Amino acid sequence: MGGLFGIVSASDCVSELYYGTDYHSHLGTRRGGMAVANGRGIQRAIHNIENSYFRTKFEPELSRFEGSRGIGVISDTDPQPLVIGSHLGTFAIVTVGKINNQADLIRRAFEKRGYFADTTGGVVKPTELVARLICEEAGFEAGIVNAQASIKGSCSLLLLTDKGIYAARDRLGRTPLVIGRREGAVAVSSETSAFPNLGFGVDHFLGPGEIVRITPDGWESTHPPEKRMQVCAFLWIYYGYPASEYEGINVEWVRNRCGAALARGDDAAVDFVSGIPDSGIGHALGYAGERRIPYRRAFVKYTPTWPRSFMPQNQSTRDLVARMKLIPVRRLIESRRILFCEDSIVRGTQLKENVQVLFDYGAREVHMRPACPTLIYPCEFLNFSTSRSTLDLAGRRIIRELEGDENQDLAAYVAHGSEKNLAMIEKIRRMLRLTTLKYQRLDDMVAAIGLPRERVCTHCWDGSSYGL
Repeated sequence: MGGLFGIVSASDCVSELYYGTDYHSHLGTRRGGMAVANGRGIQRAIHNIENSYFRTKFEPELSRFEGSRGIGVISDTDPQPLVIGSHLGTFAIVTVGKINNQADLIRRAFEKRGYFADTTGGVVKPTELVARLICEEAGFEAGIVNAQASIKGSCSLLLLTDKGIYAARDRLGRTPLVIGRREGAVAVSSETSAFPNLGFGVDHFLGPGEIVRITPDGWESTHPPEKRMQVCAFLWIYYGYPASEYEGINVEWVRNRCGAALARGDDAAVDFVSGIPDSGIGHALGYAGERRIPYRRAFVKYTPTWPRSFMPQNQSTRDLVARMKLIPVRRLIESRRILFCEDSIVRGTQLKENVQVLFDYGAREVHMRPACPTLIYPCEFLNFSTSRSTLDLAGRRIIRELEGDENQDLAAYVAHGSEKNLAMIEKIRRMLRLTTLKYQRLDDMVAAIGLPRERVCTHCWDGSSYGL
């Protein structure tokens, strides 16, 4: 996915930029970058963080950075920030999102005799494409509007300019941006959890398509928000940090509510509830509280020497890291009936191994309660599951086994409690060797978030595709 952080201050902001960007490390694993503006221009650094943490790569060179405004990014796409020289002046740009019509936009640029410099193997980087769209207009605000109108998919961005920082949320608000304030400084962030320890208070959640310009004295909206919103529901279920809020709604609070919804009406007789670390824990605590069943940690996570496993590009490496980081607690597992809550079941490969470990350690029964419905559709709007084919989703593999075609009768499989939906779930249960498997209802998941259904993107589960 990726995360953004920017700050404009009356004094040097390098330390705050460094820590604020680092607070987004859970959102990506490929690259991190920072750019700082001062009287001598824009200083920039980009590092690969696939095998190390953001802090370890950037801390040694902090002393050479100086400036009172800067932007940072954790990116799962291209190297960022880019520094652009143009008729608008020199500016730096960072982006988060996914451009589905990139080939068409590149063709349009070539028809105008344009070119792209930042390519690898002839592939144009999406952030440079966005910068070009901005530079087609006479000003930054008009340029951002042009980019957002041209892009099919999503793109939230920050621009570091001599006028301050421009922040723009994607047109349908699928990814969040929020303004924070303290005396003498204003910041913008993907995650509100970046604010408290830096002394910022939440001041404003950007609306869909809204553009703001921030300076040390405050912020102003230069383009009003759109009325339609499709914020990604997975932010609360999986992506987001527990301390963060989106649209004023806390992540951990939603996960507790999701777990409670899973518990209502469930009659599985178990000895305790556990969560698959990390994001499954909040769901499990909500489940345990609702049913008044003890919560225990049957798996604990070991992180001191292992890099994050959110979305490594090499799947075998991802599976290895995920397996090595989860350590079973034999004393709690032996002879127990255990119910696990998990944020989701995507491929199911690693979960199958975890379930087998539990039985190898003497578990009597293993029940699973995912906090969202079966994933049926790859994400079209963010860089989650985009490198996977439909058959990399457990649900679609099972549909192919049952129908001979992974695209057959999808609406029937999506419908909760339908004959085909239950048949799919039963096949997944057997594949994972679970005692029981029950998925969250989509309506209950949306109700746990607390926003109207029409303002939440649920494409991964039901195929809704507004904005493609």
